[in-house]
Amino acid sequence: MRGLRKKVLLCALLVIGSLALAQSKLPKLQFSDTTLDNGLRVIIAPDHSAPVFSISLTYNTGSRNEKPGRTGFAHLFEHMMFEGSANAGKGEHGMLIENYGGTLNGSTNNDQTNYFEELPKNQLDMALFLESDRMKALNINQANLDNQRNAVQEERRLRVDNQPYGKSDEELEAMVYDSFPYHHSVIGSMEDLNAASLDDVKGFFRIYYAPNNVVMVLTGDLDPATTLAKVKKYFGGIPRQPAPPPVDMTEAPHDKERRKTINDPLARLPQVRAAWNAPAGNTADFFALQVLGQILSQGRSSRLYQHLVREKQLALNAFAGIENRRGPSLFQVIAVPRPGIKVEDLEQALYVEIEALQKDGPTPQEIAKVHTQFLRQEIESRISSLFLANRIGTYTVYFNDPNLINTLYDKIAAVTPEQVKTAAQKYLVTEHRSVVTTLPGGRAAAGSVGMQ
Repeated sequence: MRGLRKKVLLCALLVIGSLALAQSKLPKLQFSDTTLDNGLRVIIAPDHSAPVFSISLTYNTGSRNEKPGRTGFAHLFEHMMFEGSANAGKGEHGMLIENYGGTLNGSTNNDQTNYFEELPKNQLDMALFLESDRMKALNINQANLDNQRNAVQEERRLRVDNQPYGKSDEELEAMVYDSFPYHHSVIGSMEDLNAASLDDVKGFFRIYYAPNNVVMVLTGDLDPATTLAKVKKYFGGIPRQPAPPPVDMTEAPHDKERRKTINDPLARLPQVRAAWNAPAGNTADFFALQVLGQILSQGRSSRLYQHLVREKQLALNAFAGIENRRGPSLFQVIAVPRPGIKVEDLEQALYVEIEALQKDGPTPQEIAKVHTQFLRQEIESRISSLFLANRIGTYTVYFNDPNLINTLYDKIAAVTPEQVKTAAQKYLVTEHRSVVTTLPGGRAAAGSVGMQ
């Protein structure tokens, strides 16, 4: 009876959630969008709910912009940007931000590099001064290059080389993509990092860290007119540079499955990772696959948790989802079997769950649940001015669409069960699939390492 009551309660909540969603809309975020004479794009979204502001500079550069033999530059520069500039000593940028009650960081991925800070509202001038100083006069010298090259190499050892399953993700990415922009890892190889010269680094900075190659987003307790005037004061005199060369992200269709089995002496349990070539972000098929990923693995009521973790007890954990990319994306499933379960049996069980969605599609209740989950996520994302600034910067650099912050939920809410079913049939096919099976060291059969 208790299980029946839980099911009845869940159905009631889903119905209530669906009715609420039908009547609810996210408030539209108001923002200004201005491009300075030197090409710097400035987006200001005021929010006076707290006396803080956030600034995010999203540079139109990631590992997709690197060349063969010179990988890891974008991530290396994330480190170099904290090494001091003409008017800020080594480490002083971060020290000043933190001393005045702020936080800061940076991140790099395939498609962008961004730097962000959150501060009390009376520190706007300091933040703008520090960011403009390192944009126009970063300290690029051999000592800083050597120091940060070593730091990045140590980061690679920590996050990839000496991390359980660390190599698995890198191997899968290389196998899924034939075109170079996404074929190599963001962190780069040890050999390429060692090969980086000071002239290489200076040239990369000149082209990719120019005002015409970045989007600045400011959110929080700000007056738009005053803020824009200050941005012009600090950044208006930085000269634009030639536009970076275009990136060809075209990926030829795959015509057969690709497989690889690797030994991992750091892994304690096997793991299976499967990835399918998928469409770029901000497309109808992308949103359908995003909904599909949440149906499969978002929360304890998801299909993978209910069927593979809880009922059949085949997996300790299982994940499914699509990556948001400017170019061809990936839909991935990752799972770790319970002790005593064969990894190949778990892999086949994952495909059974996908095939069920390809055959019958999701239920209306599952679609309603995803809509509710996504609405909650969108509401929560508006709470943080910093998270909001970073998202707007990403949408602008990726898709030239800062207003996606206002329309994203509507695009997800418009996805139908039939669209999810059709996208699963179109993209999640064997010919488009790449699989990496990771076994604890010594368990792979001789000759099993390599693509099949």
